Amino acid sequence: MTKWRATTVWYVLGFLLSAPNFIITAVYFVRDVHMSPLQLVVVGTAMEAIYFVSEIPTGAIADTYGRRISVTISFLLQGAATIALGLTTSFALILVAWGIWGFAATFESGAYEAWITDEVGADRVGPVFLRGTRFQYAGAIAGLIVSVALALWSLRAGVIFGGVVTMLCGVICILWMPETGFVRRPHDPAARRWRELAHTAGDGVRYVRARHVLLLVLAIAFFAGMSSEAFDRLWEAHFIRDVGLPQLWSLDPVVWFGIFGVAIYAIGFFASTFLIRRFSSADSKTLVRVLFVMTAALLVSEVVFGLAGSIALALAALLVARAMRALVYPIWMTWLNGQISDSSVRATVISISGQADAIGQAGGGPMLGAIGNVYGIRAALVVGGLVLGPALALYGRAMAHHGDEQLEPAVAS
Repeated sequence: MTKWRATTVWYVLGFLLSAPNFIITAVYFVRDVHMSPLQLVVVGTAMEAIYFVSEIPTGAIADTYGRRISVTISFLLQGAATIALGLTTSFALILVAWGIWGFAATFESGAYEAWITDEVGADRVGPVFLRGTRFQYAGAIAGLIVSVALALWSLRAGVIFGGVVTMLCGVICILWMPETGFVRRPHDPAARRWRELAHTAGDGVRYVRARHVLLLVLAIAFFAGMSSEAFDRLWEAHFIRDVGLPQLWSLDPVVWFGIFGVAIYAIGFFASTFLIRRFSSADSKTLVRVLFVMTAALLVSEVVFGLAGSIALALAALLVARAMRALVYPIWMTWLNGQISDSSVRATVISISGQADAIGQAGGGPMLGAIGNVYGIRAALVVGGLVLGPALALYGRAMAHHGDEQLEPAVAS
């Protein structure tokens, strides 16, 4: 069967993978499963803990045996786990299913971005990341409309729909995904497979330790992950329990969250178009400056969202925060890939970055969930936003050295 162009697969998968909407899942957890703030965060923390443990080994699989097989496994398993989420209201079973989802996600993390980078080249991947963001927003809008329509009939159906679409992405990888840029390491017939994986993982860790700008990236990912955990798990509950939702036309809360989502994705779509025109060929110094400004806007918007007493102010802050979170990704990934000159460890290095994010989420999640239980969801959201402060300081350090490995001075031990 004829393979598609790599960029075509990237854009198609970006569209489809954005269709499953976790807004529906979050509302399902609050309304049907009746989770507390702590339970909402614990579910995410359990997933992130498994993600943390599995991240480097699965990244090594991608660098040792190929990116295509790794992302295929990921999409099939993630889809099955999402379907399982929609089939139960048991908190214990949801913990298990979400844990499987986290394990599956590590096969994609690093491998997916490494695959497209190897196919098109590290010097040309920036515009692909940015254009892919537009497809992701378009898919998110289409998927949200379908998910909300299904959720009005049954929240479970909306969740299951996301699982089916994700499994479809795995089928597309099997049938049409090319892999011409990956070069497997020379195979030692005498070496056991686990030793090959351990060798690849070790090379990735040593690569990061030897490059100080990548250590800086890991530290930023840690604080970003800690901050995101409270916001991702609690923003829907904040509207339902604290701020309230508009009473216009007596619309179901699911419909309102769908409207909010469409607004978020529409803003992101047009903002990503601006990014493509302005920053598709930017150097590392410019990329880091953009990341600093976006992160500052994210910090302010998350704090304002947590403190907001009116629906209008909360919605405005939500729109800014969600747009900033989504638009940071392609800029961040372009900057990170520009610091990885050795393709043979690319997936492992990106996975290590994902692991730092997971450590932040798993480490900060329970603390923020406990704050939510004791002092309220508002307090957890505000503290989660303020956690981004150290990330801003680290971006400032990166800007001082032009955001580039070649110009980053060694740090005395």
